[in-house]
Amino acid sequence: MEIDASSSSQFVSALLLSGPRFNQGVEVRHIGASLPSLPHIRMTVDMLRAVGAQVDTPESGGEPNVWRVTPGALLGRDLTIEPDLSNAQPFLAAALVTGGKVVIPDWPARTTQPGDKLREIFTEMGGSCELTEYGLVFTGSGGIHGIDVDLSEVGELTPGIAAVAALADSPSTLRGVAHLRLHETDRLAALTKEINELGGDVTETADGLHIRPRTLHGGTFHTYEDHRMATAGAIIGLAVEGVQIENVATTAKTLPDFPELWTGMLGA
Repeated sequence: MEIDASSSSQFVSALLLSGPRFNQGVEVRHIGASLPSLPHIRMTVDMLRAVGAQVDTPESGGEPNVWRVTPGALLGRDLTIEPDLSNAQPFLAAALVTGGKVVIPDWPARTTQPGDKLREIFTEMGGSCELTEYGLVFTGSGGIHGIDVDLSEVGELTPGIAAVAALADSPSTLRGVAHLRLHETDRLAALTKEINELGGDVTETADGLHIRPRTLHGGTFHTYEDHRMATAGAIIGLAVEGVQIENVATTAKTLPDFPELWTGMLGA
């Protein structure tokens, strides 16, 4: 099967997950110019192999941009489900923008989740982190620095990183995320509009955003029914008085209790 998955790796993952049940398995051949979020495909392959599926991939010596799944029965097994590390982003960002500290329980020491990249990115932007027996301890330094980063493999983190970058002391360039124009909303256009309407200075590039720090002011941050936009607005609201999130309930897509968790963190 040939498919252009340039807009989302989820098209490839969905076909691979179905592959063992097809009479002849499945061969997925990506024919687009680029393929974002490759770590998510690697996660899919790892999960399939863990339950007994045979998967040939480019990394295992197969053709570039081609994945093959052999038909067959899958094995039942007990699994420990890791926490969703991407959903931890706004809480880590909260510590970064306020100079505070948060603990994310059960952060895995080893993981294939792309969200683990947050440790590196937010450390470069001014925080520090340590894995302890209690989880990931992340501490903000009181300063936020700009970053030049390729987010092609972790595009879903872009809204939260853009929110932090809008509060930084130096410019940021977020690259490799042109595909975000086809997500829940056009996230590049939405982030540009919403941050700029709070007084920011954001411009779209061919494949991302360039963000120059400016003093922000209050206002309504629209979410476009997009959970990542809602949490991005909440991050800015910690540092800028008078920011109101339009329809924060849209976070229910991935984190139904976000408002309660957020207010609970602030109360603590």
